[in-house]
Amino acid sequence: MAKKVVASLKKTDLKSYAKVIRAVKSEKTGAYSFKEEIVPAEMVKETLARK
Repeated sequence: MAKKVVASLKKTDLKSYAKVIRAVKSEKTGAYSFKEEIVPAEMVKETLARK
């Protein structure tokens, strides 16, 4: 499964955020769809590590 991080940083309350875009493969059709999440910059590795 391909994973991609797009660093779209925002400053809110002095925290940096990153936009994580994950490609998810459908088990029925085999097609890929994309899920987007905005997470704190220090949690990017943890977010990508989970399935």
